[in-house]
Amino acid sequence: MIDRRRLGQSALGLALAAALPSTIARSQQPTLFRIANAAGINDPQQIFVSAGRHPRLGFYQAEGVDFELVNVANPSQGMQSVATGETTLASLSPGIFLPIVARDPSFPVIAAYCWLPRNASTIGVKPDSPYQTIADLRGKRIGVRNQGDIGRYVVKTMLRELGLDDAGTDYIAVGDGGGAGTALHHGQVDAIASFDTACARVELAGFKLRYVPLTPGFAATPSGYFGFSKKMVSEKRRELVGFMRAVAKSTIFARTNPAPCIDMHWEMYPESRPKSKSEAEARAEMMFLLSKRMDKWMPRPNDPDQRMGATTITDWNSLITITGETVSDPQLAAKIGDPRKLFTNDMIDDINAFDREAIVRQAKTFEL
Repeated sequence: MIDRRRLGQSALGLALAAALPSTIARSQQPTLFRIANAAGINDPQQIFVSAGRHPRLGFYQAEGVDFELVNVANPSQGMQSVATGETTLASLSPGIFLPIVARDPSFPVIAAYCWLPRNASTIGVKPDSPYQTIADLRGKRIGVRNQGDIGRYVVKTMLRELGLDDAGTDYIAVGDGGGAGTALHHGQVDAIASFDTACARVELAGFKLRYVPLTPGFAATPSGYFGFSKKMVSEKRRELVGFMRAVAKSTIFARTNPAPCIDMHWEMYPESRPKSKSEAEARAEMMFLLSKRMDKWMPRPNDPDQRMGATTITDWNSLITITGETVSDPQLAAKIGDPRKLFTNDMIDDINAFDREAIVRQAKTFEL
């Protein structure tokens, strides 16, 4: 077990554990990255980031960086926390990020790493629900985690793709897990619009779901980027590259061999280990949750650019078009201007300057 005297403390009391980088003098502290955690919960769904923090791997230590998780209510709050300097980075949901930039072209946040290159949104209904398509949900009661979450954007976006508006559709905050499942199965809402791991928690709470297929255009878009302040990108390039290289290694390692990463996460963050379940039950539940997400950490097999974190101007133009239709603003693209100001790929080659296959081999043979 990690010596708890070495644990750091996040703003919300999350225990942290990491040895000082072996390549850095003992008196020199690692650069700390404060991650806005919009999932609202610290558990092994974060192994794509946390795996490399364990002393057995030391990916972050080798780069002279470290991180802590700071819980925020939703992606919108996370983005604002980066803009104000309360956190170092947050996941950018394009449907929320783009209208902010359109209203305020000086918004000081830029996407620097695509951590979720596949779409992770989900629409869950009861198994016997009559609703089979997204069009069937127009005018219905849609459960969302909270009013600042992505559910409303997801539904509006897909209805717009089908040439429909969301007139009469009611978005109702139902929370997470058992609360959301109860609302659905007791008929308080007709569907739940969220992301894959949130709907997985509903299932883990004992409520079966059937998933309504996403519309093709929306399904093809990326889901999440890490956004940093533009000031940090310009002034702390080496540290950002090191941090994101460690994330890339952690992601590949966790996707290859998730089981020991769950145990490593619990070891580093003992408060995240379920107290009311046996270890076997808890591990089985986390593997179920991760099975909904892990493939989406990686580029699609047919993507011509397999670099971790890469994005394209085509992706962003598609996201701008979709978002403009969703928010009924035909001038959105004009207000944003050059889409290249939204993201940077300048660090991607350096981030990927490691032996990817060596990480895969290490993960396949790793035992905790």
